Amino acid sequence: MKLYSYWRSSCAHRVRIALSLKGLEYEYIPVNLLKGEQSDPDFKKINPMGTVPALVDGDVVISDSLAIIMYLDEKYPEPPLLPPDLHKRAVNFQAASIVLSGIQPHQNLGVIKFIEEKINSEEKTAWVTNAITKGFTALEKLLVSCAGKHATGDEVYLADLFLAPQIYGAINRFQINMEPYPTLAKCYESYKDLPAFQNAAPEKQPDAPASTS
Repeated sequence: MKLYSYWRSSCAHRVRIALSLKGLEYEYIPVNLLKGEQSDPDFKKINPMGTVPALVDGDVVISDSLAIIMYLDEKYPEPPLLPPDLHKRAVNFQAASIVLSGIQPHQNLGVIKFIEEKINSEEKTAWVTNAITKGFTALEKLLVSCAGKHATGDEVYLADLFLAPQIYGAINRFQINMEPYPTLAKCYESYKDLPAFQNAAPEKQPDAPASTS
């Protein structure tokens, strides 16, 4: 199995957590987004969208983080990434959706670079901050009544795979204050005790700059 990844990509980060939770070995192939390697013709043969992550498993090529995670969960069902309870399953999908459609696209490298070039860096910061705070407010309300040790109980499920990278980026890249989101902050602290999450952390990746270690 091969994973095309970038150390700071939150989309790749969530897939690395899934691979780590499942105990799967894979070859890490770095794609430097800052150098534009995602636009290389050879990489675009793997993912025509020119984004990471992309997973190659034999003849199977998947280039969307949610699709990759669901593929891994069906092929390697232990530990499961979705709870048996139907309502909690729906909450997990809803949390994942808020991150992957309501927050992450607004902080995507291409988007914020475009805003900075066309307007200014202050507007870029305001744009990202607004997207994250709006999404975190929704997530806090969604999870406050069902969270346990983690997002939807005491077991790690899909929502946690999406929350951990998003909160990591919010704190470390965009200096978001987590005080208004106690449920999310509690979940994030719980991930620090889980080896699968720590092994997948951006600073632990082979393409991470030495200064982040």
